[in-house]
Amino acid sequence: MKFIISRETLMKPLQMVNGVVERRQTLPILGNVLLSVKDGMLSLTATDLEVQMRTQTRVEEGEGGEITLPARKFLDICRALPEGADIHLSAGDQRAQVRSGKSRFTLSTLPASEFPAIETSQAVLDFALPQGVLKSGLERTHFAMALQDVRYYLNGLLLELSGNRLRLVATDGHRLALCEDCLEQDISFENHQVIIPRKAVTELVRLLESNEDEARILLGGNFVQIGTPEMHFTSKLIDGRFPDYQNVVPVDSDKTVVCEREPLRQALNRVSILSNEKYRGVRMEFSPGQLRVLAHNPEHEEAEEELGVDYGGEPLEIGFNVTYLQDALNACPTERVKLLLSDPNSCCLIQGVDDQRCKYVVMPMRL
Repeated sequence: MKFIISRETLMKPLQMVNGVVERRQTLPILGNVLLSVKDGMLSLTATDLEVQMRTQTRVEEGEGGEITLPARKFLDICRALPEGADIHLSAGDQRAQVRSGKSRFTLSTLPASEFPAIETSQAVLDFALPQGVLKSGLERTHFAMALQDVRYYLNGLLLELSGNRLRLVATDGHRLALCEDCLEQDISFENHQVIIPRKAVTELVRLLESNEDEARILLGGNFVQIGTPEMHFTSKLIDGRFPDYQNVVPVDSDKTVVCEREPLRQALNRVSILSNEKYRGVRMEFSPGQLRVLAHNPEHEEAEEELGVDYGGEPLEIGFNVTYLQDALNACPTERVKLLLSDPNSCCLIQGVDDQRCKYVVMPMRL
């Protein structure tokens, strides 16, 4: 196998697939990237057995064949070459030579026949939507996923299809993020749910573009595939039942607070400096037209902020984890936000005033 390619043409697809490669592998070949040349196209594939990523790019000259190279070493070599360099790669007997100008590198290889592929069955659902819509939905919800929770089904993000509605939901048991969008096509399924693993969600947030290019999504019994003009992404699904998130979203809150998002976010950022580093608790005191945010820590240090809000209900005092509030406000897409509350022991629902497609639920804390 031989090919010639410019450094700039190779760098982007190589960086895209490298994100999938784990630094510590159970099998040596999982640290390699599969290179395949056919009909003037170079295909690059990487996998960790749970997630698989393939990209393609055109080569200037090439002889067909396939081989696997150490992914990170190959990327580091390409990154270290000067801009505008041409890369000549030729692979032979268990070795590959990379040449550019007066630079020469010889890399060990492993046979392409040993490279594993994620097995996929027949797709149950096939639909498309703009990349930007999918990326935005993932960005506005993925932060609420659990991290290494024993309830393994929380270590991922729920994708739910119902008619022409797409919902993305994440929760760690203490907070919940939900984002909903309309599809241009009707799905014949009602409430079809799959759970996408945390790593796959994180990679998709990194890889998807914020544009109108189409992302085609295939859902199977144990996999999800997402195809765009630049990549083909496959991930196994988490086999489990996601909690009934509809029961978590408050529907009968009797207290509504409306305020500007940015002043509230900045006030929380300042108060959080003196919150308890372990529990991150802040106390919010609502009274007509005013909100006080207070924090203190074991060193008897205190912080207090006051800001004007649109609220005319009874005085209310309630505690929250400040990080959860900050994450929700950072993700909220509107300039004005609405906080729906009931009492000190009930959840708080945060959503935009002008755009209510995204909802954020935060559990209260006892301070």
